[in-house]
Amino acid sequence: MLKVYGSGMCPDCIKCKYNLDKNNIDYENIDITQNLKGLKEFLKFRDKEEVFNDAKENGYIGIPALITEDGEITLDWENYFTELKIEVVHPQEEGTSCSVDGKGC
Repeated sequence: MLKVYGSGMCPDCIKCKYNLDKNNIDYENIDITQNLKGLKEFLKFRDKEEVFNDAKENGYIGIPALITEDGEITLDWENYFTELKIEVVHPQEEGTSCSVDGKGC
């Protein structure tokens, strides 16, 4: 099953979850801001996986992070849907962000 690490406070995570739900895609949602177990699990991946290097170098958290059943990690949730040939819907375009520089999460 697809795992999604994110936060209910993250605009990108909210949009990703909206699209997953809208398209009836089964996934396990791990909100890293709800409990320490989820946060520690996420940090374990983030600390060792190269896919997070750009996020770390640019001060992003690296969420939403999608981990497929085969262990592939992607931080580009929109491309994940595009590859599945599913149209991405942006339910709330408020220009919000959860990073210090205002560019992402």
